[in-house]
Amino acid sequence: MLYAIICEELPGALERRLASRPSHVERLKALQAEGRLVLAGPHPLIDADDPGPAGFSGSLIVAEFASREAAIAWAAEDPYCAAGVFSNVTVKPFKKTFPS
Repeated sequence: MLYAIICEELPGALERRLASRPSHVERLKALQAEGRLVLAGPHPLIDADDPGPAGFSGSLIVAEFASREAAIAWAAEDPYCAAGVFSNVTVKPFKKTFPS
């Protein structure tokens, strides 16, 4: 099943995000190589693709996992979590409807 991993970022976490980004991206590439990643990306704090020093308010990942527990465990091991980038991570089942 698909799960949405909705991450809320702590204020002032941009430096920690940037420092841990390479290992975060490697984990996403592994999901993609397994054919399990639907989409992933950050939420800029301002209306811009590159928010610069304004940073981000969080991230969204939609990927396939065997269970909600597996998705929660995967999210908990994310380098951004280890680096203290996120204040909260929510994992919800997700049903993709569009595009088909």
